[in-house]
Amino acid sequence: MSEFVIMTDSSADLPAGLVKELELEVLPLSFTMRGKTYLNWPDNRQMSSKAFYRALREGEMATTSAVNVGDFTQRMEPILQSGRDILVLSFSSALSATFSAASVAARELGEKYPQRKVLVVDTLCASLGQGLLVWYAAQRRRMGESLETVRDWVEANKLRLCHWFTVDDLHFLKRGGRVSAATAVLGTMLSIKPVLHVDNEGRLIKVSTARGRGASLTALVDQMERTAIDPAEQTVFISHGDCEADARRVADQVKARLGVKTVHIGPVGPVIGAHSGPGTVALFFLGRER
Repeated sequence: MSEFVIMTDSSADLPAGLVKELELEVLPLSFTMRGKTYLNWPDNRQMSSKAFYRALREGEMATTSAVNVGDFTQRMEPILQSGRDILVLSFSSALSATFSAASVAARELGEKYPQRKVLVVDTLCASLGQGLLVWYAAQRRRMGESLETVRDWVEANKLRLCHWFTVDDLHFLKRGGRVSAATAVLGTMLSIKPVLHVDNEGRLIKVSTARGRGASLTALVDQMERTAIDPAEQTVFISHGDCEADARRVADQVKARLGVKTVHIGPVGPVIGAHSGPGTVALFFLGRER
């Protein structure tokens, strides 16, 4: 049993197998579609990734909700009662109220269990970018580092966790206010694809554009080539909105161009996918800066 527990939320998009391997506690965010609310568990027990993206392609819309204070309290308290401390690595506070809820729960439980520690970090990350930061934290815990040492490493390195992504359908970004209606229409007509990232405030920001799908995927690897630290020695995560072939195309490029040996590929979960849509591809790695 680990000395302390690493807790995160399902917006990290970590698959169930990796959650088990890393011994993580993952709290599900929720999403509502067709009038029904689903919990986004890592094993997708309530709705599969394929079903979610099929519904989006059929014109359905989804709304998402953060983990609340009560959810965190319910999962944290038994851990504290067992004599273990907790490190919470939460979804970006610029995109969700999950960090705020975790902080309130930690403060309240800290008063109830003064002998225990609950440390909460706003990762300023999303999707498998958050997941990759959690992965690094779990590796450091395995090496025997203390709760505070792992927390300090995460705080010192979270703004080096690079998120680069592109989308295939601009209309989903239009719904979320990321691009204008005119940009969405014109971009679709001319096959102009945005290249976006998560900035130092944890927000989704459009950085550039590319003409055509292939060019937009290559642009992600170009960004990694410009900023990655020792890419051949890194573990890289790639997520996709039900377009695994395109994700594998990016994986092949980072291996061929940058010598990357280990790549994990997984779906973009409904929390981000509701806003980015089918056809999203995202690349995550450690760089000199975001």
